[in-house]
Amino acid sequence: MDAIQKKLLKEVAELDALPVGAYNIRSNGQSAARNTTASIDIVTKEDKPGIDIIIKPGTKNQSVHIPVIISQSGLKEMVYNDFFIGEDCDVTIVAGCGISNCGGEDSRHDGIHSFYVGRGSRVRYIEKHYGEGTGRGKRLMNPTTVIELSEGAVMELETSQIGGIDDTLRVTKAKLGDNTSLIIHDKILTEGDQKAKAEIAVELDGNASSCDLISRGVAKEESLQEVVIRIDGNAACHGHAECDSIIMDKGVILATPQLRATNVDAELIHEAAIGKIAGEQLMKLMTMGLSEKEAEEMIIRGFLQ
Repeated sequence: MDAIQKKLLKEVAELDALPVGAYNIRSNGQSAARNTTASIDIVTKEDKPGIDIIIKPGTKNQSVHIPVIISQSGLKEMVYNDFFIGEDCDVTIVAGCGISNCGGEDSRHDGIHSFYVGRGSRVRYIEKHYGEGTGRGKRLMNPTTVIELSEGAVMELETSQIGGIDDTLRVTKAKLGDNTSLIIHDKILTEGDQKAKAEIAVELDGNASSCDLISRGVAKEESLQEVVIRIDGNAACHGHAECDSIIMDKGVILATPQLRATNVDAELIHEAAIGKIAGEQLMKLMTMGLSEKEAEEMIIRGFLQ
């Protein structure tokens, strides 16, 4: 890998070298490195681009890294990655995509990640999107995440897109069975004329199923963000969604909650807030010697933690 590819890998997966455990690193449309373990297998799909990640029942305290990096201007790809997590597992999956585009053509990565989580398993999924480059070509990403949780399973998603992506549609769909739990923390920063839309739809089909969705966004300059969250309560369940956004300059933010209950014992809650950075916060930091811009950046970093 060259210096640009190594930087992208560091940004999206915090990797300075090949990780311990199972991994598949995709670079410019090709598999650049792969490793499997006795408990985790990674198999190339035969019918379409992508991989199957198979995690054996009882696998605990192990990780899988599957980052994607693109440094070739004009490259466009669509990949399908399926995760089959057996029963009674406890694993961490680190994904993410970084695009560096210094050319005149658009570079684009679309991916569909499908998770089939077995009974009693716990999964932590980390996905970061990052873009850079001085070329006129755009950096485009459209990730889709599909989740099915079997009885007693827990899944936590930490997803973020902190600048550099010109246009994105982020889709998350989940179906929850009995005694399952889904936690999503989603963070996004847009600037310039960037556009980002997130659609999150959760179906609480099982008794004692629950979801907690937290979305935080910052729209700078003339960028546009749209967040649509839908929770369907189809059983004795609990669903909570929280959308907090900071608007700056001429940015635009749209937040749309959709709650649908079909069971008398479904409890669904949505909270949403959009506002500017409070003046007293800026003043306090500026009295400590920070410039207004430095104070704004510190507040934004803290907000998106």
